[in-house]
Amino acid sequence: MKDMKNGIQKSSSKGLQKVFGTNSFWSKLKEYSERHREDIYKIAVLMALGLVSALIIRVGVGVDRFLGSFLIAVAILFIFYKDIRRYKPAYLRNYKMLLLLGLLVAGTLILGRAYEYLLSGLHRGLAFPAGNAFIYGIPIPIGAMLIKLIFDFHTSIIFSFAISLLSGIWLNDPLYTIYVFIGSLTAAFGVARCKKRSALIKGGMYVSIVNVLTTGIILLLKGSLFSQMSPSAFLFAALSGIMVSATVSLILPAIEYIFGITTDISLVELLDLDQPLMRNLMITAPGTYHHSVIVGNLAEAAAEAVGANPLLARVTAYYHDIGKMKMPEYFVENQTTTVSKHEKLAPHMSSMILISHVKEGVELAKQYKLPSLITDIIQQHHGTSLITYFYQKAMEQAADISQEKYRYPGPKPQTRVAAIVMMADAVEAASRALTDPTPARISALVDRIINNIFLDGQIDECELTLKDISEIKKKFTYILTSIFHRRIEYPELDIKGLSHKTEKTILTATAGS
Repeated sequence: MKDMKNGIQKSSSKGLQKVFGTNSFWSKLKEYSERHREDIYKIAVLMALGLVSALIIRVGVGVDRFLGSFLIAVAILFIFYKDIRRYKPAYLRNYKMLLLLGLLVAGTLILGRAYEYLLSGLHRGLAFPAGNAFIYGIPIPIGAMLIKLIFDFHTSIIFSFAISLLSGIWLNDPLYTIYVFIGSLTAAFGVARCKKRSALIKGGMYVSIVNVLTTGIILLLKGSLFSQMSPSAFLFAALSGIMVSATVSLILPAIEYIFGITTDISLVELLDLDQPLMRNLMITAPGTYHHSVIVGNLAEAAAEAVGANPLLARVTAYYHDIGKMKMPEYFVENQTTTVSKHEKLAPHMSSMILISHVKEGVELAKQYKLPSLITDIIQQHHGTSLITYFYQKAMEQAADISQEKYRYPGPKPQTRVAAIVMMADAVEAASRALTDPTPARISALVDRIINNIFLDGQIDECELTLKDISEIKKKFTYILTSIFHRRIEYPELDIKGLSHKTEKTILTATAGS
């Protein structure tokens, strides 16, 4: 019996050694942690954010209350995380944006707590009837409005869902969850097409109107619509929208500066012709400026057709050739004489001058602190394409010419907008050489230029599909056909005959009188 027990103990200890031995269990654990290191970090951040949220929304004291708040906060934030991972995985790969998203979740709740303290003091100071009417003035929709302006509408919806649930737990009121959710959605919708900072005020007004209506419905459900507290509740609900627009107006510029984020509002400001770079481009290189405007029209239309950011496409098109300001006379659109400056230069020197405008453009963009999105597209708008004219000229002079010396350094376009700007730039430049720009010739030119870019592998690293390319071709053809439209030839007036007839009419009229 003893031997049997000893045998069982030995076999069980051997089994445990197999499971927890250094060569099996720990190595597998280490291998798993290395393979899923990023996921482990993100889960740790999620737990930390859940802990912070639990500390903010906890009501009362006690370990059980805090633990319950923590577990619910983690569950809600986990749903938020899974939605972003499924529909917006790019945000999870960008740690700066992920950090900002977490800060906005915690920051919205902290601001809510701060406003709760201030509004409760105001409620007591104005001697309003007893109750919690001040909670309808807490501007929780701040977070949803900021998320829409910085990220996108989908993220603002799931954020509104998460923050409304956390707010309902915090104030221990299920109807307040509905109030916050509706207000947050209104805030996101209110700035859906926000292009100016003044539009934030309009978004706040929408929030005020909707919050007043929602407050009325909630008071009706609670049977308090005609009570003494209802006027103060409506007043605080109306004030909430004003506080949302005011707070967002203060916070948004700080977020843009600290995190280096470019919103549509920032992009519209860059279209202002009083911007130093734009003004210098118009004066120094007027031909390049005109070319950039046409490229902007082409890029914006194409971006809208394929679901990219049309405003970003237009702005980057305006700035893509700013490097030409350094030596404008070496680019054909700025040449005023029939003799080109390149005729006295070797082909390799000419290609180096053309290539340098990309580097000069990036340096100018950094000097004038243009957003990184625009700087990247300035660098990528020629990709690694070949300067065909000077390469062929060099081949005529010598057979053994390295093609790499006549290619732009790149990188290739990394985004759809960058690829659209590249194609618009090439198509607009080539269209200037058409002698008889009929619709058929323009369509053939657009097909040829874009097919060459595709076959050269310039758009291999962006997310454009063949369907997108087809839509881009259609838009380019339509706009260029409209630009190069035919005009009716007006007949010349016989000025001498007209003046003779006028004099004769005057003499006849004088004789008659």
